[in-house]
Amino acid sequence: MTIVFIVGFSIVVVLVYLQFVNARNGFESNFPDFIELPEGVEAQSFTRGNGWHAVVTQDDKILIFESASGKLTKSVDIR
Repeated sequence: MTIVFIVGFSIVVVLVYLQFVNARNGFESNFPDFIELPEGVEAQSFTRGNGWHAVVTQDDKILIFESASGKLTKSVDIR
């Protein structure tokens, strides 16, 4: 019974460790190295989706960029 418990606990620890490693690597690999904002624009927040990322600026605009090229594809005024 003790051996079964030790083996089972060891398997759970290894699986949890592998989940954290995979989740961390996946997140970092999809994050852009840098974002080139238009002149004079200051970022307030950042979010990303499948194939795009967006920056909310201090002047109440949302700038949407294509992830692969970093090209600005859309600008939305919030107010």
